[in-house]
Amino acid sequence: MKKRLYFLFAMLLAAAMVLGACGTGDDEGQDTNETDNTQTEDQTDENQSNEDQQGEDQKEAADFTVAMVTDVGGVDDKSFNQSAWEGLKAFGQENGMEEMKDYTYAQSESDADYKTNLNRLVRQGYDLIYGIGFLLQPSVDEVAQQNPDTNFAIVDSVVEQPNAASITFKEQQGSFLVGVAAAMKTKSNKVGFIGGVEGDLIKKFEVGFRAGVKSVNPDIEVVVQYAGAFDAADKGKLIASSMYNQGVDVIYHASGATGNGAFAEAKDRKKNNPDEEIWMIGVDRDQYAEGAVTVDGQEYNITLTSMLKRVDVAVKDLSTRALEGDFPGGEIIEYGLKDNGVGIATTNKEALTDEIVQEVEAWKGKIINGDIQVPKNEDELDEYLNSL
Repeated sequence: MKKRLYFLFAMLLAAAMVLGACGTGDDEGQDTNETDNTQTEDQTDENQSNEDQQGEDQKEAADFTVAMVTDVGGVDDKSFNQSAWEGLKAFGQENGMEEMKDYTYAQSESDADYKTNLNRLVRQGYDLIYGIGFLLQPSVDEVAQQNPDTNFAIVDSVVEQPNAASITFKEQQGSFLVGVAAAMKTKSNKVGFIGGVEGDLIKKFEVGFRAGVKSVNPDIEVVVQYAGAFDAADKGKLIASSMYNQGVDVIYHASGATGNGAFAEAKDRKKNNPDEEIWMIGVDRDQYAEGAVTVDGQEYNITLTSMLKRVDVAVKDLSTRALEGDFPGGEIIEYGLKDNGVGIATTNKEALTDEIVQEVEAWKGKIINGDIQVPKNEDELDEYLNSL
């Protein structure tokens, strides 16, 4: 009987241990599942966080807006303002932005419009606003001080504000090179320079050009005249006419839309006398298209070359930096030959011969290597010419 009781007790004990073991297994399984579920939830949260961050980055890119205010030359001046707008359009298109909404321009009909246009764009909430041209410097300086939460940029001048970047160029270097080309091309040994508004900036164009001409041939005469405006095509035409009548056969202009009149005069003379060899040198952007002339079915082009001032590159670069959170507020950024910020157009292969191009390249190398320092004002020009 006792043996039977012990046997039953042993069986019950064994059963209890099995049940306990099973129960423990279930608990561990439950704990594992709970852990797995927790890890899955954590991973989901992490993925969601990453998606949220990516969405926020896209939102920031989509929300970024940029605008520019032209000077009186207008956005289609075929020169300085147009180059800036082309750079802004390239930036907007590259980033999938909507024209005239995410990126736009305000055109100034007079200098009285500068501050008005800047303030209007501030009220519209644009993140970065450009003032195109040194004439806007006082207005950009004032509006930037009044609106510290908006970023500004000035082209061709300096605004000393922490929320403003200043874009400048070594125009004298590019002007030196087109001066070399003009000296190599002239047959009359008489070339001309037409400036817009006389001042330190346009002097860099004039002085660099004169230095380049004289470096090739000190005996070449350089006739200089200023129109007193960047939007006076009629004055540009009259000045060019006067210069050509004096025997000038190559004219370089740094006068914005005023230069359109000089081009018109050169083309009119070519139409009247296709055999007359007269030339224009464009500025800021390649103005080859502006020199096209057709006479009795024969095509000509009076644009010898152009001094390329890559305002478009500068505007696009700075806009990209601002979009990426790297806006250089308070800094002065200068572009020269070494940075491909200035240069010379070689589109007119027929007029700009290999000999001219080789001579230009030789002088370009000297400038980049520091063998010569191109003058940028009258005092430096006198010193340079005395050293020749």
